Amino acid sequence: MKSPSLKIGTHDLNWGARTYVMGILNITSDSFSGDGLLPPSPDRDAGLSRRAAEGAEALPKREVRALKQAEIFLSAGADILDVGGESTRPGSAPVSADEELARVIPVIQAISGQFPDALISIDTYKAKVAEAAFKAGAHILNDVWALRADPDLAGLAAARKVPVVLMHNRSDPANLEVRERLGKSYAGSDYQDLIQDVKRELLQSVELAVKAGVAESHIILDPGIGFGKTVQHNLELIDRLDEIRSLGFPVLLGSSRKSFIGFTLDLPADQRLEGTAATVAVGIARGADIVRVHDVLQMARVVKMTDALVRHNS
Repeated sequence: MKSPSLKIGTHDLNWGARTYVMGILNITSDSFSGDGLLPPSPDRDAGLSRRAAEGAEALPKREVRALKQAEIFLSAGADILDVGGESTRPGSAPVSADEELARVIPVIQAISGQFPDALISIDTYKAKVAEAAFKAGAHILNDVWALRADPDLAGLAAARKVPVVLMHNRSDPANLEVRERLGKSYAGSDYQDLIQDVKRELLQSVELAVKAGVAESHIILDPGIGFGKTVQHNLELIDRLDEIRSLGFPVLLGSSRKSFIGFTLDLPADQRLEGTAATVAVGIARGADIVRVHDVLQMARVVKMTDALVRHNS
């Protein structure tokens, strides 16, 4: 390990001691999993605790829904709330920085105001959005392009001294394969050696980060399940996740509800709970330190049980 632990504010993440759960808050209308929080909802504060409901007074419905989801996730065992304003599903339309800001900043402000102890990550590859998110209360940068999309992002992360999740990504719209019900997948990604190629390209992003001044102890790697990879690539990556972990950095696994599970089980996104659970359990056994999930309550239980099995000597 480059560093056995990471301190973020009042939080201490002790790598190897247990697996941390990251709950997904999609402030979008086109999430592949159908959990986007943008569509209007009639139940303004249904299900909110008194504390959250009082804090939701006069807030737009989007922020109210986000507060409700955040409270549910935190109560269910989420360690990190990952807020994103642009869908990264294969084939999704890009969102302007201004639109992304309008989506995520009020939500981050609302969550940090009502739940000041919550650890928040911003899922963005735009420096303008990231900077505003950090000012609004975010603590972690989760970049699906691993600092390659915006030349200003690495320097910003270094200046802010925030942890950075660097995700491997070979997405190419030309290689999309579409199947009704199951969503979209990348069918033609060309790898000479899957694991070695992913490791090499992740280390290139690590070099970008370190050169910009990001501390190695602030770097987390994500193999990019579903991003520019076939179904078989994704299955192999999870089974061999320990080889990514061998690079010496903590690893985040984001397999929740993804299309490779749907293709394997022949199931749509809303029926992939058990498939996700299998990927989470195997991923932890192979060395995952953080799992990014939609179904926090169920996956937190899977995490706790798997940790008891594989980390009993920690």
